[in-house]
Amino acid sequence: MATRFGILGTIEVRRDGAPVDVGHAMQRRVLAALLVDADRPVSADALVDRVWGNTEMANGRRTLYGYLSRLRHVLAADGTAITRERGGGYRLAVEPSVVDAHCFRELSAKARQASGDGQAEALWRKALALWRGSAFTGVDTPWFNAQRHLLDGERLAAQLELADVRLRLAQHDTMVSELTARAEAYPLDERAIGQLILALYRCERQAEALEVYERARRRLADELGVDPGLALRRLHEQILTAAPQLAAPRSTAPPPTTRLAGTTRPATATQPATDTKRPAKSGTVANAGPHMARQLAPRLLPADLSLFVGRDAETDEVRRLLGEERAGPVTLLVTGPAGVGKTAFAVRTGHLLASRFPDGQLHADLRGFGDDPAEPFTVLGTFLRALGIPGGAVPAELTGRVHLYRTLLAGRQTLVVLDNAASAQQVGDLLPSGVRCATIVTSRTTMAELNGRRLPLDVLDPTTGLDLLREMLGRDRTDADSGSARSIVETCGGLPLAVWVAGARLAARPHWPLAKVARALADEQRKLDELAVGHIAVRASLRLTYQQMSTATQHALGLITYLPGPSFAAWALAALLDTGLPEAEAVLDDLVEVHLVQTCSVNAAGFRYQLHDLIRLFARECAEKDIPERERAAALTRLLGASLHLADLAADTLSVDFQGISQLDLASWQPAPAEADQLLADPLAWFNDERQFLIAVAEQALDRGGSVAPAAGLATALTTLFQVGSHFDDWERLQNRALKAALSSSDRHSAAKIHRCLGELTTILDRYPEALDHFEQALLLAEGEGPTYRASATAGLAYVHRLLVVLGQVHSPVACPFDRVCR
Repeated sequence: MATRFGILGTIEVRRDGAPVDVGHAMQRRVLAALLVDADRPVSADALVDRVWGNTEMANGRRTLYGYLSRLRHVLAADGTAITRERGGGYRLAVEPSVVDAHCFRELSAKARQASGDGQAEALWRKALALWRGSAFTGVDTPWFNAQRHLLDGERLAAQLELADVRLRLAQHDTMVSELTARAEAYPLDERAIGQLILALYRCERQAEALEVYERARRRLADELGVDPGLALRRLHEQILTAAPQLAAPRSTAPPPTTRLAGTTRPATATQPATDTKRPAKSGTVANAGPHMARQLAPRLLPADLSLFVGRDAETDEVRRLLGEERAGPVTLLVTGPAGVGKTAFAVRTGHLLASRFPDGQLHADLRGFGDDPAEPFTVLGTFLRALGIPGGAVPAELTGRVHLYRTLLAGRQTLVVLDNAASAQQVGDLLPSGVRCATIVTSRTTMAELNGRRLPLDVLDPTTGLDLLREMLGRDRTDADSGSARSIVETCGGLPLAVWVAGARLAARPHWPLAKVARALADEQRKLDELAVGHIAVRASLRLTYQQMSTATQHALGLITYLPGPSFAAWALAALLDTGLPEAEAVLDDLVEVHLVQTCSVNAAGFRYQLHDLIRLFARECAEKDIPERERAAALTRLLGASLHLADLAADTLSVDFQGISQLDLASWQPAPAEADQLLADPLAWFNDERQFLIAVAEQALDRGGSVAPAAGLATALTTLFQVGSHFDDWERLQNRALKAALSSSDRHSAAKIHRCLGELTTILDRYPEALDHFEQALLLAEGEGPTYRASATAGLAYVHRLLVVLGQVHSPVACPFDRVCR
């Protein structure tokens, strides 16, 4: 008994030509799932996924076992067996040739290798006659849908191959209706369109042929934004010039062959034919169908970079990650701020690893931070065409494209590079599932929700930055003015894009001295203007990231640029934004996510953050346009208040002397008590972390002018902290400056406090005459200020006098700087 199996249409079994009842629909699905891999084992989990589309389905295996048992009984009549394989898989023990889909593929392969067009026509017709409709008719699961798309694409390829053969056999006059219907069904398939155009032309319907071309050209432009391919354009030109090679062939002699990619292939009217054993006649439209999906090795990476320095450790890490044995596909996320060189690194790495991925490299710029980010639907269409699927066979819905894409890559060793991604959602559908595939994703965000390894890129160190400049300008030119070269790299902050732009400007102007650019970059007002060449600019690159942020996050980044000092903690931003500490930390997390803010250290109170100089300049530009000056001033006033409040609380906890005068009444803003307690759990550690920042806040307030009292209050509050840490230079420098400001503004109250503090400092430093001067001035200026200040100054004065008596020294009083007080 001869049993044959069909999946190219409804799922069926025929024994000696008669249909066999193999059960209801779900049971037939199980059979079809085995038939696709005829005579090969399929795991139980894979069968459940294929049949139900969900490996987690309750009782999935138990139900599957029931269907398999019944199928065994039905198929046993002619000796067909479903065997249980070692490892838990199931195998339908039949020759692939008795399954119509496998038979179709065998006949297609023979047709491509046929010695003549007559034999090829017969084989193609026989292969296509096996089709009874769309594959797996009536079945709708993700896996079956993907298989259907693949098989339907192969059917289209066979139809196109047969059409080429028939055109070479001069059957054009009987083909127009068939070709018209196919071109309408696949309006973006240039090969189908080209065959119709050629047939119309040979039927002396030149005007209609040109009209078909024009409709196709407009549709490709409207829907895909592209022009017709070279083959279709060439065919159009040949029709316009009535090229003789388009005439219907009168003999079976093969045309001259051309050499392409190492294979002798015959030239055709539109593009080289694909058959190496059976030369094609002229005037056919060559194949680019899905049967090539298992043969094409796309090379979509941009050209390798001739200029690339550094990143040796990172490159070695990628080689290790992508070269080790693994149980599934690996995803590597390369992150970093705008301009750090993520794209260049991914392209260079892709080329270095190309030999490890012999089935090709796919690449897409996702434009995640631009005005027109790439949609996964569009990218998948590009990838599927690159993998050999003709345009007309690409699924029309996203799910179908994803399934077909992953099916094609399931058994391949392919590298996918997804550049400039905005989110995990944008790349999720583009990740292959094949265990031998790998994906490199680059992004300005950290994509916390993306599963995979992470490789952050930092700015270049000075030596590597100088190497980049030297590669662009030549060693002689950079070494001749090495100081200016180092200055350029330093003022660019090691950002590769900035160094490259500066180098490109110099390379284009060999008569410019390096010092000219170095001086221009040293000017903060001109730096971003200088870092532009052609259409490439640091400012424009940063703006792409900035535009994707919410207005509130943009506002926060702008205010951060007004923070003094090289680093800051979250409480400082909370003060600027007039919000709580958790809310400020959430904003900073968002900014770290897009690499506009970096974490530079971790301490007991939390993270410290910093901005790259170029990001600070850019964000300051935006802030000066978008944030009113009054709002900026109010934010800095809150910052000063928070700094004073926290410093005073820390000093009160650590107080080691008799002063004990609170400055809290000067704090215009303060964090919530619970947040302050959290920050000051270890007050000395907090001060050690914040010392330079607090000094910078006080100095910034003094520079801004206005009321001296809060800034002087902060300087006063730091006295105990300076004393405990023995930071005497900071103490003297800050309080001398605060004293000068207080005297200049006739602020008696602030001057008295600062004199008192400086008296204590000079006493510690054994500079007793200066100490007496400070205490005496503090006592005079404290007149009318209440007993607390006078007592504090008197105690200090008495202590120094006692020391001077012991030492036998005499001191003469000095004049008060305020004549009014002395009188």
